[in-house]
Amino acid sequence: MLTMKLRMARRVTGWAGIVCAALLVTACNAQASPSVVVTGAPNPSVAYLAQGQDLHGKMLFKPACNGFGCALSGDSTSFLSTMTWQTWSDTKAVGTGIDKLDGCNPNCAAGPVYSVATVVTLSNPVKVCTSSGVPHMVWTKASFRFPHGLPKALRGANAPLNPWVFSSLVSAAKHSCAS
Repeated sequence: MLTMKLRMARRVTGWAGIVCAALLVTACNAQASPSVVVTGAPNPSVAYLAQGQDLHGKMLFKPACNGFGCALSGDSTSFLSTMTWQTWSDTKAVGTGIDKLDGCNPNCAAGPVYSVATVVTLSNPVKVCTSSGVPHMVWTKASFRFPHGLPKALRGANAPLNPWVFSSLVSAAKHSCAS
């Protein structure tokens, strides 16, 4: 009888572990839930945030960046989260939310992630040419204001770039229209 109870307890524990692992994987893999994700041809008169600075990835318009957030950097060291946009025009976008910054200490893979309140201004839109023939604009500069300051670990030499010019995105956009 004790053996049967022990087997049942192990079976329940095993299933509970599988369920917990599945929930964890789902939470870790959850993509941001932006207000608008462009899946078809973007509107040529609107500027978009190229998630992860990838011209071939998702183009975001006024993204809420729920869940873990919207990748701002291509190397996963900066994510915007819980964004509310006060302005989104053809020249700039201003929003408030959280900037999740990887401390990269001892390295970026093992560094802590800091959630920092931010006001971000996206600007300097550039034209991107696509194979569909419909050009669109993407933001290439982000400026930050941290109303409560930065954590000590992210100050001085460890401070994030501000303003941050997405130079690889600028180059890719120019290259896309070169032909």
